[in-house]
Amino acid sequence: MSKDQILTLIARRADRDGLTETGIEGLRLFRATQSIPCVPAVYDPCVVAIVSGVKEAILDGERFVYDSARYLCCPMSMPVKAGTPAASPEAPLYGVFLSLNARLMSELGLELDRAGHALPAAESGGRSPGIQLARWEPDFTDALLRLLELGESPTDMAILGQARLRELYYAILKGEAGAFARRAFSAGNAMARVIAHLSDHLDAPVSIDDLASRAGMSRAAFHRRFKQATRMAPVQFVKSMRLNKAAMKIASGATVNAAAQEVGYVSPSQFSREFKRHYGQSPRQWAEAQQLALGAL
Repeated sequence: MSKDQILTLIARRADRDGLTETGIEGLRLFRATQSIPCVPAVYDPCVVAIVSGVKEAILDGERFVYDSARYLCCPMSMPVKAGTPAASPEAPLYGVFLSLNARLMSELGLELDRAGHALPAAESGGRSPGIQLARWEPDFTDALLRLLELGESPTDMAILGQARLRELYYAILKGEAGAFARRAFSAGNAMARVIAHLSDHLDAPVSIDDLASRAGMSRAAFHRRFKQATRMAPVQFVKSMRLNKAAMKIASGATVNAAAQEVGYVSPSQFSREFKRHYGQSPRQWAEAQQLALGAL
């Protein structure tokens, strides 16, 4: 029943395709009524929950398909491809996109530690999935419903918004992806710090030695740990982030040269070569084909 109520609240307010602001920190609603194949995107730390329909994301060749049974948790910035393959006017997709606040996630993780819920040790040598799917458990569903209900009253939102947002974060940390998210936001996660730095400085030159120093590791150890955390070597990760960001900017109307410069490319010809190698189309061909595609992502 709670999911039906969530769907009603979202459908009432998301009256167009794309993202709709809620007035609640980091929480946006979205609707899609057309089938969109997976196209480049960058997911900054977020949770994406679908209440009606099916959405998918692809990270380094692995496909994550999720719906009202499971939500997506991406606690570190990741270059992905995302789409709404089954959406249609007759079967619209509705969901919520929650940008995760690092300070709040870290605070709640520490409080869980102090309350005796220590973070379980990660498997030695294990490969991080980068993205994880988690079941829609009752606590998550109820917390999301209670938060969305505040949108009906500006006064309630002003007074109760932060408390109910905190309740939703807590439900995420207690859920199936909770340990995964807690590790990403823990103070000792050097890879998360490096990835956040890279995401904020995509237009700057990249030095592997500098990144290893930021992580407090040797170059070889950093390369190994980075690949475990992201599935990609550092240079591959940076290139994917830059090209995905540029593709999103171009599809949203930016000129090819402006998009290239914003993500750190000095040479337009190099950008065009790498873009075509990555996506199979020149930037200008991409702009023509994808102008409408990113609005529902």
